[in-house]
Amino acid sequence: MEVASGSTWPTLPAVPSPATLPVVASGLAAELAYAFGGPFHFLLPDAFTANLVAMQDALTKAGVDGFVYYAKKANKAAVFAERSAAGGAGVDVASAAELREALGHGVRGEHLMVTGPAKSPVLLRLALAHRATIAVDALDELDQVISLALTGGARPARVLLRALPATQQHSRFGMSESELTTALKRCVEARDAIRMEGFSFHLSGYALQPRANLAARLIDLCADARSHGLEAGRISIGGGLPISYTDAESWHTFLATQSPAHYHGGKSFRTTDFYPYHSPLAGADALTALLATQPVNTHSPLANRLKDAGIELLLEPGRALLDQAGATVFTIQGVKDRDGYQIVTVDGTSLSLSEQWFNSEYLPDPQLIPRDPAATTGLYPASVGAASCLESDMLTWRKVAFPQPPQVGDLLLYPNTAGYQMDSNESPFHDLPLPPKVVVDRTDRIRPRWRLDRHFT
Repeated sequence: MEVASGSTWPTLPAVPSPATLPVVASGLAAELAYAFGGPFHFLLPDAFTANLVAMQDALTKAGVDGFVYYAKKANKAAVFAERSAAGGAGVDVASAAELREALGHGVRGEHLMVTGPAKSPVLLRLALAHRATIAVDALDELDQVISLALTGGARPARVLLRALPATQQHSRFGMSESELTTALKRCVEARDAIRMEGFSFHLSGYALQPRANLAARLIDLCADARSHGLEAGRISIGGGLPISYTDAESWHTFLATQSPAHYHGGKSFRTTDFYPYHSPLAGADALTALLATQPVNTHSPLANRLKDAGIELLLEPGRALLDQAGATVFTIQGVKDRDGYQIVTVDGTSLSLSEQWFNSEYLPDPQLIPRDPAATTGLYPASVGAASCLESDMLTWRKVAFPQPPQVGDLLLYPNTAGYQMDSNESPFHDLPLPPKVVVDRTDRIRPRWRLDRHFT
């Protein structure tokens, strides 16, 4: 169903991924879709490694002593834990299963950061046994760690105290100023069981100034803790480094022109609920800018504050390490006409594109991979529905302007989905199998090399 060439449709082209091109051009994507008989994800671990090296280089160039932990929750694939270990990074885990997975794929116990609320005794015992750092979220959890360390007969527990951001008092995570004061006293009293290494925080959003401000506050807290004889030489600022899925002009044009008329059923979204799909500073560049940011009421950038205080900076990025590290492929199994557009149904569900979890939409344009590249070209708007009987199960509510008419058997490739999209919300709904993960190790060949990720389900 072609529309008039003069019609305009909001588009959001993804930043090109050179490593994705040979996966499509070689015919590998089509062969894998046939082999698996359903949707699949392909992973590009070389992109992960490049992102990690860039962050480590940013710390080095700023003269900051730092350490990167990959936030494992962003993607369950084993290959990223393997690349973390190989690259001299750690892994941030929040469950006993994640901790075991990280250990099983080569990450040293002392390079694990254990986060999350109300950690189970099993998780805490594993963390103590393997010398992992524990980000303590509450006073009762601190008491539990102290008790386990005293009764376990092991070396002192390595802990950070997680601070509740003053700007996010509604958060259920972290300790208030008064609770931190109490926690410090307990760490002093139990210094035989506790090695208090510093403080941590997590902030919502992606603004750099609030992160610099809170990091400076944690530096001051470390000074206070040291005055009481505690080690307090590290601070963790969590994740929150943005990535850019598209260019600035495309993003701002999209926000200015999109409206309910451009979505199936007149669906409307609040633009404030969209992920910021463009960021002028992303990944390692955002880290560099953060280190150069001057916290309020100070006279030097954050990097200088860290160096002067002798503080090690810890990072727990997820999405920022996974930029361009994978994509998701579906096969079209049905096409029907609507008034001026089509509804395409694919062989999977929106649970593999987890932005729906946030009452939002994964906005980068999917790429149509036609079986017949010589088909008629034009402007063919279509929304993308899932293979379930739920009215709300839409991969893409937006009417995407495809350059060819989508047909049964064509593929749709959703770009750059490794960061949180692939598996944070997945479910075998309707008894549909979870999409397998394929690791593409070599894309510099005419025929890319691939294998199944070891953590395949």
